[in-house]
Amino acid sequence: MRPDIAVLYFLLRLLALLPLRVLHAIGSGLGRLMGLFGARAAHTARVNMSIARRALDEDEQRRLAAACLRDQGKSMLEMASVWGSGARRALRHVREVRGEAHFRAALERGKGVIIAAPHLGCWELLNYWLCSQTRMAILYRPPHVKALEALLRKVRGDLAPEQVRAEGAGVRTLFKRLAAGGTVGILPDQKPRQGEGRYAPFYGRRALTMVLLPRLAARTGATVLFAFAERLPKGAGYRIHLLPAPEGLDDADPDRACAALNRGVEACVERAFTQYQWTYRRYTPPAPGDGNPYNG
Repeated sequence: MRPDIAVLYFLLRLLALLPLRVLHAIGSGLGRLMGLFGARAAHTARVNMSIARRALDEDEQRRLAAACLRDQGKSMLEMASVWGSGARRALRHVREVRGEAHFRAALERGKGVIIAAPHLGCWELLNYWLCSQTRMAILYRPPHVKALEALLRKVRGDLAPEQVRAEGAGVRTLFKRLAAGGTVGILPDQKPRQGEGRYAPFYGRRALTMVLLPRLAARTGATVLFAFAERLPKGAGYRIHLLPAPEGLDDADPDRACAALNRGVEACVERAFTQYQWTYRRYTPPAPGDGNPYNG
């Protein structure tokens, strides 16, 4: 491990000694600073509120955007606890699992399971929980700093999923895994490359949406479940949610399938609205004729 990554790991271990409620309090303060000085993050969150909560007046949207930034700060600081304490110990923060029967039934069916995990709540803890239940592969894009991969392998320990690159060979690996009855995880709201997605409604506005997940479901017959780890108040821990996919996600028509995929993400977000990564510019590149909502 590189010296700078080793130092980062040491700092994570130190921060992990702090109670989760303290880390969340620090993160909330960081989120407030993002609202004051993080012009891009604050602007993106406010624009997204004007779309996702268009029925609210401007002041209400700004207050909600500020709450989203505070949760974004908590998300950043809680990684110290989740990564710094080690995967097995991090699982002690899981207080409840809702929808586990869906997961057990999907595994027993033996046709493969696709976990669609949006940018919501603590997705790294969700990975730990899933990997503690079954072997799993996740589709990912390598971090810009390659040395961080070594850090992730170390903190995940024996609960590290198999990481499959988002490229041709990796996609074929996912098909094989599912055909053999395995489990794979995909971020359903990650923007695909141009030409690899369709525009589908997300909170009433068209957003570029991946076609890969619906195609995997349609071609393999795998069960699709949406999942996220909800952050509980006052550092009390996390609640795992597993939800069935909306009807039509495996439709042969990619536009209908992508619309169903986004409905599934929305169903998750509505259960923990401010914990979604609303600093993500979900509506770029804009759909033809729609203009970029983040300009200005």
